[in-house]
Amino acid sequence: MSTVFQHRAKDIHAENSMFSSIRTTIETAFFGNNVQVVHEVANAYEMAKSSPGTIVTDLPIYKPESYGLPEEARVLLFNDGAVKGRCAAARRIVGEPRVHLGEYEALLREAVHGTHSRKMYHAESYVGLDEDFAVKAHLLIPEGYENTVYNWLINFQCVKNGHTERYQRSVPFEGEGDILVFADPDWTHPDFPLGLTFFDTEHNTAAILGMRYFGEFKKGTLTLAWGIANRNGFAACHGGLKRYNLSDEEKFVIGFFGLSGSGKSTLTHAPHKGKYDVTVLHDDAFIINVENGTAVAMEPSYFDKTADYPLISDDNRYLLSLQNCGATITDEGKIVPVMEDIRNTNGRALKSKLWSPNRVNKFEEPVNAIVWLMKDDALPPILKVKNPALASAMGATLATKRTSAERLAAGVDPNALVIEPYANPFRTYPLGRDYDAFKKLFEDGVDCYILNTGNFLGLDVKKNMTLDILERIIEKRADFIPWGPFEYFEILPIEGFEPKLMDESYKELLRSRMKARIDYIERKAVERGGFDRIRPEATKLLQEVVNQLIWE
Repeated sequence: MSTVFQHRAKDIHAENSMFSSIRTTIETAFFGNNVQVVHEVANAYEMAKSSPGTIVTDLPIYKPESYGLPEEARVLLFNDGAVKGRCAAARRIVGEPRVHLGEYEALLREAVHGTHSRKMYHAESYVGLDEDFAVKAHLLIPEGYENTVYNWLINFQCVKNGHTERYQRSVPFEGEGDILVFADPDWTHPDFPLGLTFFDTEHNTAAILGMRYFGEFKKGTLTLAWGIANRNGFAACHGGLKRYNLSDEEKFVIGFFGLSGSGKSTLTHAPHKGKYDVTVLHDDAFIINVENGTAVAMEPSYFDKTADYPLISDDNRYLLSLQNCGATITDEGKIVPVMEDIRNTNGRALKSKLWSPNRVNKFEEPVNAIVWLMKDDALPPILKVKNPALASAMGATLATKRTSAERLAAGVDPNALVIEPYANPFRTYPLGRDYDAFKKLFEDGVDCYILNTGNFLGLDVKKNMTLDILERIIEKRADFIPWGPFEYFEILPIEGFEPKLMDESYKELLRSRMKARIDYIERKAVERGGFDRIRPEATKLLQEVVNQLIWE
């Protein structure tokens, strides 16, 4: 909980583990006489509104005072160029075998020097919305990117909007400095045609270079915050968490883990036609305390796709800003956005925290269930995993389809089935730490389910079917039965979606998918110097599943 410019200055020496060459290079840039501090969201809004290229729509912001915005505030639209998604191929992390630190130290010194004659904005925010977890973050970015500053401040918690007292009361994490993010979206380098996102995770520092897409800034900041959480007794979660308030005494807390397009946000916000009283923590970023199962949201706002929300949608009432969408003018002369991904795929919006009618920052009740959302056509619509180690192993090998939010390197098939551990492509610490954290949650009584939200052997799994399955689970009328020969899998029978385990072609498909998971874990154990090695029990249990498929 230290203040980067005060507390740490009391103890400056080479052996201090809070310092590194990368962190010092980037922190130093914050003190230049070309730096202007942006203290408040209202100031950032006015700057973004006046920034060249900004489109001031005629959509009013709902209850702007809740964000410290002026009463007349309007939804701002700002568009990037060709790139409109994240780029995993541009990520480099200190400690990886291919990262030669001396080269990157020099590269970052040069990148910082390249901004010395430009006005730079320094914005401050808090990540984590409860005293159990709140860390301070700093963004440094050149003039011309006022919309990025504004979006970053409304996505997280601006330090000047009444949150300082909570931060000061928050749990201090010894040895953790504030999050520092240096950015130059105009940076170019012949060796990095896709740009560069560079992370010194252990020192809570990042550089985002040659990147304009706001998702890089949001997830880059969260990446570092998740790393702090993981080092201090939390499971880092890229997912959604909701609570069904079944009665005054009975609550059911369930988390959904999946990439964009998997149904994560849809399931988190699903009102079930008003059947239940539902409270939402968040639909994208939270952490779970592995000791007591309580959970904390990391950010107040929602970064949502615009594809499913036509202009007349009631959900658009909660828009704060828009990125990579079109605009048009109505007969009444009103400037309005063109939604539904007509301009390009992955149009994005920041939505107000008020989008969820019942929203809290922390769940005091421990998590009851975790759901891995997969798009694997070998899996039935719902499975229950009964073994904690196998449950964590299935999370570590979460199989899905790629999302339009990703910018892929040349030659990568966007339609191929891929594995993304715990649906979190933003992890910069060893995979084994996630495996152990989730395994402990399952050992302590959290149930594990796998929902296939894609198709099963060519049969589409409809949204209503998935919601019905959830209702049966939370109402305790889901009668799971043993699944064929498998010791630790149970299935909920659904008419028309029965896995034909006596069908040799189906057995072979399922066998190949489980082998692919084993291959993935074994490959990760040797890549990057074993950085992503997990416990051998994971492959042992998955191999048992494969062996159980071999019968006459």
